[in-house]
Amino acid sequence: MGGERVLVDYLVETPYTLERAAEVIAGEQSTGTFTAVPGETDKLKELHGARVERIVPIGAHDRPTLPGSRIPHSHDGLYRQGLVTLSFPLHNFGPSIPNLMSAIAGNLFELQELSGLRIMDIELPAAFASRYAGPKFGIAGTRKLTGVYERPVIGTIVKPSIGLSMPEMQRMIADMSRAGIDFMKDDELNANAPYAPLEQRVNAVMEAIERAADQTGKKIMYAFNITGDIDELERGHELVVNAGGTCVMVSVMSVGLSGLAYLSRLSEVPIHAHRNQWGMLTRCPLLGFEFAAYQKLCRLAGADHLHVNGLNSKFYESNDSVVKSVQACLKPLYGGYVPMPVVSSAQWAGTAPATYEATGTVDVMHLAGGGILAHPDGASAGFTSMKQGWEAAVAGTPLAEHAKERTELRRAIERFG
Repeated sequence: MGGERVLVDYLVETPYTLERAAEVIAGEQSTGTFTAVPGETDKLKELHGARVERIVPIGAHDRPTLPGSRIPHSHDGLYRQGLVTLSFPLHNFGPSIPNLMSAIAGNLFELQELSGLRIMDIELPAAFASRYAGPKFGIAGTRKLTGVYERPVIGTIVKPSIGLSMPEMQRMIADMSRAGIDFMKDDELNANAPYAPLEQRVNAVMEAIERAADQTGKKIMYAFNITGDIDELERGHELVVNAGGTCVMVSVMSVGLSGLAYLSRLSEVPIHAHRNQWGMLTRCPLLGFEFAAYQKLCRLAGADHLHVNGLNSKFYESNDSVVKSVQACLKPLYGGYVPMPVVSSAQWAGTAPATYEATGTVDVMHLAGGGILAHPDGASAGFTSMKQGWEAAVAGTPLAEHAKERTELRRAIERFG
């Protein structure tokens, strides 16, 4: 950890020198402004100023990545890139995630001296772990609640995302329970909609889950989307817990890190953290956040499950980036529970071998919507095919060979492969 200072690694692009850009960043986010002001003494700057710790040049380009940068009078036509590490004194803002964000991000992305800026990593003092408890359940607690060990927790998403009636949802729950599914979740598009209020949905879904559990002996974990304003988070959590539910879901970018932390303080069940909208913070390689940095804040705020996209998915993100995100989530941090990475998006049984080969772990939640629900022989066969895909992956057996005597996997390959 960073002692009494917060360390932040930035990827910087600038038409100025990297040294000049680093000084501007440090001044803007601590004691300085665009011009000297009365009271900005050397002693004050020593106590409260951000400090440039390291500058590592990477290269230069002849055009800016982002628009709006100001060109120096003696510009040589180059836009320099480099890694800049700054440290911020903790006593400027204290162990507070909202105020940390104002310090390390704040107005930096608007500075005219920069034509690119991305937060790559952060290192926080122990005081943050003392204030924010982090995940209450994580991988260990989720496995205990689902009864799933030595393989991924396999789940699906309610599809169609919007529009199902309560009887239709109950039929889907019954079908998936009979199939033996471990986990189901609401889609991020469906929270407390007027056509299907959360209370009505919780009661209907839990009735179906309990009825199915009486028949199968297995109670699936269902993540109810309780995303909403602060007061709605508490009411939604209470609805789920009182009905016997074992998981709640929030869209982190919608409720914010403070909303997530608030929910975590009162939550009695795992929090499934969906990262929809994440692309607007990360898709440009010289803007926003690296997930390795952002997931640390989500973990501090209490996320038990964290979405990381999936290999060969329908989204832009590279497989390498997804793998790094999984690895970042699984790295022990702040002494708390480790969150479960949630692999999703265009997943099916055939994506299991590549996922296992790249990550080397079964400590993931592997979600497949169409990959389970659209299996040609039904959802039960879809779930079975997912387990078979992971069996092949862990054993190191080629998928096609493993499918020869496994109809569900063979049919999944015919449909999705």
